[in-house]
Amino acid sequence: MRVLSLVFLPAFVYQALSLIAALNHLRRRWFSRGRNVSFQPPVSVLKPLRGLDPNTFDAFVSQAKQAYPEFELLFGVADKNDPAIPEVERLQRAFPELAIRLLIGQAPFANGKVGVLMNLAASARYPIWVLNDSDIKVPADYLARVVEPLADSSIGLVTCLYRARPHTVPALWEALGIAADFMPSTLVAQLIGVREFGLGSTLAFHASDLREAGGFEAIGDFLADDYQVAKHITASGKRALLSTLTVETSLGDATWQGSWQHQIRWARTIRASKKGGYAGLPITQTGLWIVLAMALHFPAAAFTLLITRVISALVSSLFVLNSLPAAALFGLAPLWDLYSFAVWITSYAGREVRWRDRVLFIDSHGRIEKRSEVRRG
Repeated sequence: MRVLSLVFLPAFVYQALSLIAALNHLRRRWFSRGRNVSFQPPVSVLKPLRGLDPNTFDAFVSQAKQAYPEFELLFGVADKNDPAIPEVERLQRAFPELAIRLLIGQAPFANGKVGVLMNLAASARYPIWVLNDSDIKVPADYLARVVEPLADSSIGLVTCLYRARPHTVPALWEALGIAADFMPSTLVAQLIGVREFGLGSTLAFHASDLREAGGFEAIGDFLADDYQVAKHITASGKRALLSTLTVETSLGDATWQGSWQHQIRWARTIRASKKGGYAGLPITQTGLWIVLAMALHFPAAAFTLLITRVISALVSSLFVLNSLPAAALFGLAPLWDLYSFAVWITSYAGREVRWRDRVLFIDSHGRIEKRSEVRRG
């Protein structure tokens, strides 16, 4: 029986690591307060767009209201009829003193977002590039804080944690998963020295480093473009740094089916990118091990796992991310783990993912297959 109880040790160790990683992140944040930022080179912010998000204009305004000496905002769309275009034009009228440009067109890549980024990159004027998704809302010191670490030549890329602002009940459930599951895994990755991580919430880097790694051309056929940018830049030996800054995304899936498809897309993308590491993901799904411990009559193990799991969820959602909606649900983290396990199982049932109005098929390396030119609804 004692040997059997060791089955639950890996899940406990992971939760302990997530707590240590969260506390280390809070320590870094505390000691970074009040630091004078001296490295402030000109920055090109590249924003690929497609359609509207629940917070589109507010997110754009936050990008414009930066306490930073010199930067340009480059917005890109593939289609001249994209509904995001009027919002960019509205931003240009609201901030006529800023360098805000809208570019229409894309390079012919399987990943349309990368095709738009390629078009933006051709017009970017400055040596530092900051990429973030269309719905990312940032504080006024965002550029100063994500660019400053790039003064260190050993750092190839800076990325950020993010919290989700949900607009529906299914989105609230996803917000819990982001705060209690996905973000802690990112913190653990930094803690144990993983180099090649990068989130679409922010990718800040020297443009020259990306060019030396093959540029956007090298990742144009991959679905996980943010991960591939980080992977290619850090392949030279440089490392990715997780900023102590947290940004905000917006979730607006109106249906549980849409939320489920969102999770499947993430899961199959990660599966193709991480391969063997993804197979071990159930170790992190502590709710599964709590149920197993109860079923095998190990109440002490179940209780220990439950306590560490909910404490980890609370620390991550409330103190690290300041995500009040997720923090209100922290006690449901073990249930999220069971849901996440169902997503993990389902992710092995195919290679199809849905991205807005497109159905994509990815190969075993995470590349988008040609048959992906399928549209539904």
